[in-house]
Amino acid sequence: MALAAQRSTFAADPVPADGGPGRQIRKSAATQARLIEATISCLVKYGYAKTVTPLVAAEAGLSRGAMLHHFANGDALIRATIVELHERRLNAFRRASEAHTGDVRAMVRGYWQQLQKPGFIAFQELAMAARTDEGLAAILLPLQAEFAQRFQDLAGQLYPDWISQPERLRLAMALSQVLMEGMRIAHLTGAADDSLIDPLLNFLEQSVTALRPHGDNA
Repeated sequence: MALAAQRSTFAADPVPADGGPGRQIRKSAATQARLIEATISCLVKYGYAKTVTPLVAAEAGLSRGAMLHHFANGDALIRATIVELHERRLNAFRRASEAHTGDVRAMVRGYWQQLQKPGFIAFQELAMAARTDEGLAAILLPLQAEFAQRFQDLAGQLYPDWISQPERLRLAMALSQVLMEGMRIAHLTGAADDSLIDPLLNFLEQSVTALRPHGDNA
């Protein structure tokens, strides 16, 4: 299922006061979004192993029966949660790129701030659990492959000056993601203290700037 197509159901406008099928659809989408947010919260608070449907329903302030009306089972809810987490990352990347066109420092700092949000921890819980959970891996890995392609396509659209050297763009994106996400995990686990953050981000900025095509460091 395409990420954008699935998420459009959940990212609904506020429920209007008038009745009719449109209101019901929006109400349903709002409840689905509430359950996804509760799933993210449970993943962060309790970890994947303890994030079961009764706990999510309680976190959302709903009965389990009401939850199952919107998601047939836990797998469907986890799939929707992964889609939402991916969409948030894509949207954050787009917003930061458009707000700081050509500013490598602002882009690096912006992505680092994004990694401080609960969604990063929630996704890492899922990614680590998928290593040994075949059912979860069957859900996560195809969505992750689709996300990676969409992320690369979006990077090409947002940085047309790199279009002549797509491999450099791919390397710059991979370096940024791997280094900063690794830094965040190391920081969470105590392997990297605060004193290392700025020097590592500065190093990343220099490395990405050096990769820009034709030596364009503007």
